[in-house]
Amino acid sequence: MNSKEIILKTIEFVKNKLSKEGTGHDWWHAERVWKMAKRIAKSEKDVDIFIVELGALLHDIADWKFNDGDEKAGSKVAREWLGKLKVDEKIISNVCHVIDNVSFKGAGVKSEMESKEGMIVQDADRLDALGAIGIARTIAYGGNKNREIYNPEIKVVMHNTFEEYKTKQSSTSINHFYEKLLLLKNLMNTKIGRKIAEKRHKFMEKYLEEFYKEWNGKD
Repeated sequence: MNSKEIILKTIEFVKNKLSKEGTGHDWWHAERVWKMAKRIAKSEKDVDIFIVELGALLHDIADWKFNDGDEKAGSKVAREWLGKLKVDEKIISNVCHVIDNVSFKGAGVKSEMESKEGMIVQDADRLDALGAIGIARTIAYGGNKNREIYNPEIKVVMHNTFEEYKTKQSSTSINHFYEKLLLLKNLMNTKIGRKIAEKRHKFMEKYLEEFYKEWNGKD
């Protein structure tokens, strides 16, 4: 089976697995990340596009947030799937490294992503958490978790460990902007990622400005 056939089969696998998922981590999120990752990869040198595509398509195949906090859930599913397709072990290991390290794990937690392919996928994933789509996904995820949209009595928490970030008990969708989304602009790995993130970051700042005006009855 050649790489094109593997990609096509993986697309169908991810579609079937994530179809109609309601938190913003659905197939369409995976597709956007996949397309953005390919776009970013074109501007980078010495990149294995096969690893980029597989990493992007499978990066949320079993997110820890929906698997009892299991950080390896996604790579376990990906390894089993790619093994069935007889993908080379070295490629599987590289894809699993991407999946294990792609997620944001708290304001004070440094990314352990080592490969250029992984950094590309990470940028593509983070870009989908920014801008208009990022706002929509934040509200969708918050609703799924029974979070209030905003509560001024609940303060923003900057998590210094992944354990803190993973086990946080209460927050709001608006707090999530400060706990994660507005931090992403300065965490991008690639030049094109930083450029796109800057634009989407500004859009979110304008949204928050309008949100607080309306919240306080001033607009």
